[in-house]
Amino acid sequence: MIASPNNSTPAGDAGLLDQSALSDLAQRLVEAARRAGADAADAVAVRGVSHGVEVRDGRVEESERSEGDDVGLRVIVGKRQAVVSTNDIGGDGIARLAERAVAMARVAPDDAYVGLADPAMLAREFPDLDLLDPVLPSTAELERRALEAEAAALAVKGVTKSGGASASSGIGGMVLVTSTGFHGAYLRSSHGIAMTAISGEGTTMERDYDFSSALHAADLASPESIGQSAGARAVARANPRKVETCKVPVVFDPRVAPSLVGHLVGAANGASIARKTSFLKDRLGQQLFASGIRIVDDPRRVRGLRSQAFDAEGVATRPLAIIDDGVLTSWLLDCATARELNMTTTGHAHRGVSSSPSPGAYNLHMEAGEATPAELMAGIKQGFYVTDLIGSGVNGVTGDYSRGASGFWIENGKPTFAVSEMTIAGHLIEMFKSLRPANDLVFRHGVNAPTLRIEGLTVAGR
Repeated sequence: MIASPNNSTPAGDAGLLDQSALSDLAQRLVEAARRAGADAADAVAVRGVSHGVEVRDGRVEESERSEGDDVGLRVIVGKRQAVVSTNDIGGDGIARLAERAVAMARVAPDDAYVGLADPAMLAREFPDLDLLDPVLPSTAELERRALEAEAAALAVKGVTKSGGASASSGIGGMVLVTSTGFHGAYLRSSHGIAMTAISGEGTTMERDYDFSSALHAADLASPESIGQSAGARAVARANPRKVETCKVPVVFDPRVAPSLVGHLVGAANGASIARKTSFLKDRLGQQLFASGIRIVDDPRRVRGLRSQAFDAEGVATRPLAIIDDGVLTSWLLDCATARELNMTTTGHAHRGVSSSPSPGAYNLHMEAGEATPAELMAGIKQGFYVTDLIGSGVNGVTGDYSRGASGFWIENGKPTFAVSEMTIAGHLIEMFKSLRPANDLVFRHGVNAPTLRIEGLTVAGR
């Protein structure tokens, strides 16, 4: 692609915005499946274009670009289904792919819950969610962003090395066609900048990072601010200590607080509920959090990183308060898990070209509270302010929580010195009960939460 004078490239010049060929392909696959003997079928065609550069010490270390279209076909014969996928269909390939899928479905085991979505639930309106920035930056522009982020980090006093900076962009999208008459498509762009900075020397080195991601380049944080933040974070972590094992309040920085939302929503996934492998399986309708707390999944947020008007089965999406006034109100459901649980899909089906639909979230956030972060920490004589989490020691079946952590020790209501190589442990049900959110919610990622305070976690150090 040739860079335009403003260091960007209109994506449409390369046909990236034209999904008509993919739509036609998906439609022909569904028709071929019906001719081959399928009772029902749907097809997804996925487009992906990505471009990224990595720099270190003022030089470009790597520049990569990938581009491709993939297609998947799901066929249903009676109560049996099969999924096939390919990225290369030519000649009579469509007919052969459909015939192979039907043959596979006929020997698959019965599944009482398979089937397409109820036509009455299919999306009919497709609001403009402003997901697409039609101009992709050139390689030179990506290099500039990465180099500026690195230079800003290295200019921070105390930063001794660069851990590398990167900048990326891309366009991705999906076409979905079903034998019940649904036809939908969307495209979304992506832009990102990231920087890792290192402070100290030898065995006393510490590293930290910052990044920004957005659908539109205009919504990205500046490379300079990303670099400065990464550098300042790395310097602040210098000379960390350990503390004695104790039970204290723990405050989660907004960078790590979303992980708690993720643990909740993972346990509220309908697939886990149907398999009875979730610690929340018997808690629908129960009070899990304090009154006033809401956790919302909003698939129709304008410029949301994961926004879309329909799910992978064509069902219309809608905002859903998973936690409302502290109460667990719903599971995340696709059609199959909804049938298994004798419920109705919530429009949360996700799917790749080589898999059948399964439930998943969109744009999650915990609503802000009223206290400032400083007020949330006030009164904590001894506590732990967590800025980084390590590992995945969370048991979704039992709710037991144990993760490596680093951050800053709180004394008399304020963060004082850096701590590292710590472990925090508790049980998610008890953690949810005592959780208090601050008022500093910012929408930056796919899952967002403000600063959070949780009482009485075990902090293990030396």
